[in-house]
Amino acid sequence: MPPRDDGLGSAPWAAPARALLDGHGVALERGLSEAEVRRRRATHGPNRLREVEPRGTLEILLAQLKSAIVLLLAVGAALSFAFGHALEGGAIVAVVVLNTLLGFVTELRAVRSMEALRKLGEVTATVRRDGALKVVPATELVPGDVMILEAGDVVTADLRVVDASALSADESTLTGESVPVDKQVDPAAENAPLAERFSMLFKGTTVTRGAGEGLVVGTGMATELGRISDLLAQVEDQSTPLERRLERLGRQLMLVSLVFVALATGLGLARGEDLYLMIESAIALAVATVPEGLPVVATIALARGMWRMARRNALIEELSAVETLGSTSLILTDKTGTLTENRMRAVRLLVEGATVDLDADGPTADGRPLDDETRALFERALRVAVEGSEATVPEGDGPAVGDPLEVALVAAGERFGLRRDALLAEEPEIRELAFDPDLKLSGSEHRMGDRVHVAIKGAPEAVLERATRTLGPDGPRPLDAADRRRWLADNRRAAADGLRLIALAERTLDAVPDDDRVYEDLTFLGLVGLLDPPRRTVRPALDACRAAGVRVVMATGDQGPTASAVARAVGLADDDVHVVRGAEIREDADEATAVRVRRAQVVARASPEQKLRLLRLHQRAGAVVAMLGDGVNDAPALHQADIGVAMGKRGTQVARQAADMVLEDDELGTVVVAVEQGRVIFGNLRKFVVYLLGCNLSEILTIGLASALGWGLPVLPLQILYLNLITDVFPAVALGVGEGDPSVMRRPPRDPTEAFLTPGHWGAIVLHSVLITGAVLGAYAAAGGPLGLSYAQSVTVAFLVLGFSQLWHVFDMADRDAPVLVNDVTRNRWVWGAIALCTVLLLGGVTLPGLHGVLGAVPLPAVAWGVALLVSLLPLVVLQLARAARRRG
Repeated sequence: MPPRDDGLGSAPWAAPARALLDGHGVALERGLSEAEVRRRRATHGPNRLREVEPRGTLEILLAQLKSAIVLLLAVGAALSFAFGHALEGGAIVAVVVLNTLLGFVTELRAVRSMEALRKLGEVTATVRRDGALKVVPATELVPGDVMILEAGDVVTADLRVVDASALSADESTLTGESVPVDKQVDPAAENAPLAERFSMLFKGTTVTRGAGEGLVVGTGMATELGRISDLLAQVEDQSTPLERRLERLGRQLMLVSLVFVALATGLGLARGEDLYLMIESAIALAVATVPEGLPVVATIALARGMWRMARRNALIEELSAVETLGSTSLILTDKTGTLTENRMRAVRLLVEGATVDLDADGPTADGRPLDDETRALFERALRVAVEGSEATVPEGDGPAVGDPLEVALVAAGERFGLRRDALLAEEPEIRELAFDPDLKLSGSEHRMGDRVHVAIKGAPEAVLERATRTLGPDGPRPLDAADRRRWLADNRRAAADGLRLIALAERTLDAVPDDDRVYEDLTFLGLVGLLDPPRRTVRPALDACRAAGVRVVMATGDQGPTASAVARAVGLADDDVHVVRGAEIREDADEATAVRVRRAQVVARASPEQKLRLLRLHQRAGAVVAMLGDGVNDAPALHQADIGVAMGKRGTQVARQAADMVLEDDELGTVVVAVEQGRVIFGNLRKFVVYLLGCNLSEILTIGLASALGWGLPVLPLQILYLNLITDVFPAVALGVGEGDPSVMRRPPRDPTEAFLTPGHWGAIVLHSVLITGAVLGAYAAAGGPLGLSYAQSVTVAFLVLGFSQLWHVFDMADRDAPVLVNDVTRNRWVWGAIALCTVLLLGGVTLPGLHGVLGAVPLPAVAWGVALLVSLLPLVVLQLARAARRRG
């Protein structure tokens, strides 16, 4: 029968379970029929989130052509073909094809790897249909399905709890809270916030304890997970800083090309030069202006960065995202599962007169072994904690099952020889006392000979309120008001350390008590403190960020005191933690509030919308923000960030979909490595761009000045293209894949407003190109004058000087303060390999039969070879002498 529209679906957590079942037209004991499931699936669609359409192969291929540099190359090829220079045009086309194929192959590999990762983790669901239990793909769930759940199951739709037995769920991926939430059948308040809808289970969360049944009330995008992921549609795609810089550089090169071609051609025609000569000069200038190696080398450098990250467990979706991490000035991270391990650990046990350290090899108090009286108290309290915890901790490497809090208590017993199965063999369990959210108590009843032993745990205030005795070294004694105040003070002090405190108590009876009287007349045993431990690798990672000038801010759904304690524990902040609440982050906040929020180290009780506002607030202040997260609540901020980094192990599907990079090991240290590699790669990009532009500007000045002086072409167009294919690719690639300077993580991040090439870089480009141009024109003039060589031989000399000068120019790319002989360039083995290869290719361009004829080069006498090689070294020598003089000064 079809479901009735009785208005119960708007707030199912507030409606009675029976009314919801009737409203959906389903009987709990039978579930839906297969025919009805098919009908509802046709109405509601599959139970999956809206997915990003996979990028097609053709789309990835065409994306390689969307570059100003590629456009410049295309214009140069068109000019060559238009004026009958088919050889030059074909060579340029070959460069475009090479660049396109290289970029296509590397990006296709990255995209397909990312899509493969997103397909992992598909789960099934157990449902009751036609009166029988069936396991079906989670995507086939429909509203009205009755789903069966037990500890360890992933919740694959939004469910209204209709039956529960000690049922609780980990909702940290949705709310940011690391403590599991106990579930109930009774309705919650209609205006209850998400974290307090105790009658609901949500898609994307995990059942941590107990068992139950739920009525599917929301699937796909109609779930809370779908609502949050839909926020992604409100966020505009952000191009990375590198993409914006290279695009801006491409436009600048296009303008330079047009200006130089027009100026040189116009001056030549005005001077009465031959039209064909001016056309040939224009083609030469166009070819010289375009750094053919730029897109190729940029792609290789970024691809190598991606492969380096893959080897370090970071999967990059977009090649340019590697560089973005290098320019990051702020990391915004979640707490649960990112800074902490998302698992409880019992670290402290407070008994009468002593505080026992549970993290030591053996239990100690104040660093000393326990005396007999304290050990008896310790063992009694820990025994109750283990007996009252419904959790399983395997002896091997298998996963623990149960509520993380109870897993932590059982694991603490294991460490000190109190195995739960052995304890239950001595005192068999009669029944479990499920957590009562009103009383804030839980426990279990056990057969102890002829009597009944009740093990109880709960909130300290609740246990102390119902306790009449306390267990001390001399046995039980009355618990008075002063004792209660003392224990509550101990509770507050421990909570200030970031611990979650659970009180332990017991009761021994002659018979099983009535349910409404089981928690009376308790004997208080002590307090156990639990900690969600920080990842061991987080502190060194944070220290590395601090040394690199990268701020780290934690935004979490936890309360302020807990978040502050975690921040201190992981080394994010010192004792004075600057905390703001998410509610303070408003769109209409005044400037003073905005400044205070930006200064905060911790943002507590942050909702997904507030994380977005926080991120945008920092971005408007000029920060380049990397967002780390694993939960659904992180997804909008992951997408909005300059680079989103999702956790691969704990991360939800929607988080991975929103991210630019996925950490396969969930380690913050991997992000630090990525930041380092990003800085190295950006430095390498700058090096090879400065190198390329210095080489190309020297070609422009050589042709432009020679044309202006009426000297003819000292270097032919095809020779320029041949040099560009050699020196613009191999040495530039070697610079692009260098390991970088080891001190790169001891420098502050770049100013995000800084241009890709600063005035200092442009000054260096001009200086380098002027020195090379002077050497080429000087050698060209000497060859045609004092040496008495022919025009063809003079051109060949100029060709060799230009080629070798550009080759030696690679050593100018070392840091100007670095030693001449030992620096990141001279340590780069790829540089030496490129020099050897290019030397062979340059010599072959003059000596190999057939090739020298195509290039227009001719044999040279020995003296011309000597002049060419010596003069080619002059720019390098002059520049290094100038740097040495500056360092001495």
